[in-house]
Amino acid sequence: MKIIETYSHLNGLEFLIVHKPKLWKEIKKVIATVDAEACRTKVSKEKGMIGKLLYSPIDMNASFKKLLSNAGWDESRVSYWVTKNEKLIRKTLTLDTQEQKKEIEEAGEIPIFSYNQTDFVKERVAIEVQFGKYSFVAYDLFVKHLAFYVGDKIDVGIEILPMKSLQAQMSSGVAYYEGELYNVIRQGRGVPAVPLVILGIVP
Repeated sequence: MKIIETYSHLNGLEFLIVHKPKLWKEIKKVIATVDAEACRTKVSKEKGMIGKLLYSPIDMNASFKKLLSNAGWDESRVSYWVTKNEKLIRKTLTLDTQEQKKEIEEAGEIPIFSYNQTDFVKERVAIEVQFGKYSFVAYDLFVKHLAFYVGDKIDVGIEILPMKSLQAQMSSGVAYYEGELYNVIRQGRGVPAVPLVILGIVP
């Protein structure tokens, strides 16, 4: 596969090029190694495309997972405690996990354990390969990458998305680069408050 569009949010790409050039090269190599045609395995059952052979999101995810895992990209989690009290959440947001729990308990509230997990993290860079529904991408961009950044686990998040031309040859409901780029830009220059690189790929 190949990258044909790149969007740098809050200088995410510039950070990679200057501080993580080997990692950036590795990411591009992984994408180039994915054999898209080998992932054209899904027989469509959708109206207007019945019997047509489509690109399988499951197969593409599996291919990316294998290649990234082989290159040393590992799953990571950021854990935290939440409660119903807004002021308490603001107070504990930047504390470490145990301090969060302690503060919530001492305030007489009930701490609720929660976490965010990302599949691929290496050298403080997180990658999400997203061939899922629109809501999953919004969660990645506005919650997951941000949680890892605020938790001081990453310096930049990368979102890999199909271009519309590829998405049109996949299942319905899959998010695509152009649509998600619009969603990010619509929020304004500083939102989400985490450096990101959004990549649009095609076969």
